[in-house]
Amino acid sequence: MEKKMQVKNCAIYTRVSTDTQAEKKFSSCESQEEKIRVFIKSQNNWKVFKVYSDPGFSGANLNRPALQELLEDIKQGKVNIVLVYKIDRLTRSPKDFYQLIELFEKYNVSFISITERFDTSTPAGRLLRNIMLTFAQFERELASERTKDKMLARAKKGLWNGGLVPYGYKRENKRLTVNPKEAEVIRLIYEIYITSGSLSKVYEELKARDIKNRHNKYFTKSHLEHILRNIVYTGKVKYSGKVYQGIHEPIISQELFNLAQEVHKKKVRKLRVYKNFLFGGLIICKECGSKMT
Repeated sequence: MEKKMQVKNCAIYTRVSTDTQAEKKFSSCESQEEKIRVFIKSQNNWKVFKVYSDPGFSGANLNRPALQELLEDIKQGKVNIVLVYKIDRLTRSPKDFYQLIELFEKYNVSFISITERFDTSTPAGRLLRNIMLTFAQFERELASERTKDKMLARAKKGLWNGGLVPYGYKRENKRLTVNPKEAEVIRLIYEIYITSGSLSKVYEELKARDIKNRHNKYFTKSHLEHILRNIVYTGKVKYSGKVYQGIHEPIISQELFNLAQEVHKKKVRKLRVYKNFLFGGLIICKECGSKMT
């Protein structure tokens, strides 16, 4: 007995950019839908699952209600094939088109433009799709390289590259400026650490003085350790493992920072010689949030 072929659910997507276009007989969403329906009828075991229409929406971005509904149905496995009258009905942005093709590929959905012979259900169409996906990946890598180059250039100029603003500073016009109140706490942390040689003493002293962080919580030991290792407090910036002279005001001197690093190195050497616990780092202190050594 001949095995029955599985029926494929077809999603029809139509779009016109303006209300004026929507009223034109030959470019309306209805006209696009009609032509796509004829194409679907000419195929075996294809059926219209749903029509998604965005009249009056630009193809410059993906912020369209019907398109978003279509993408959600694809993610839920309801659609096997997406059909459009022309590719530019789906999107006019090459970047968005690559993104959509990748999503179709991820959910095993074929894409067909009925007037341009673009059909990812055929070997030739899949080849073209793979070439497009390769170019999309190439473009992402180029964008990543451009971003890295910009960040390196900023670091060489002594500019902060963004992210969480270090405690002790505030952000003004995309640059770091000293927060006087927090800067006093930073100096206190370094002073206690260098004189006591103990991170626990720093933690206990701050807690005893009821000194808290920006979130009105006590400093964790891991946060204190990060502060004591952060070169930014000497007026420098670090990017990709290299240190550059910054344009922001230092909170502590380079000499004070170096002393703190020497204290840390001596402590690490002692820990390595005398301590090698089996479960070190696996238990977290409930009170301060640090890992037990």
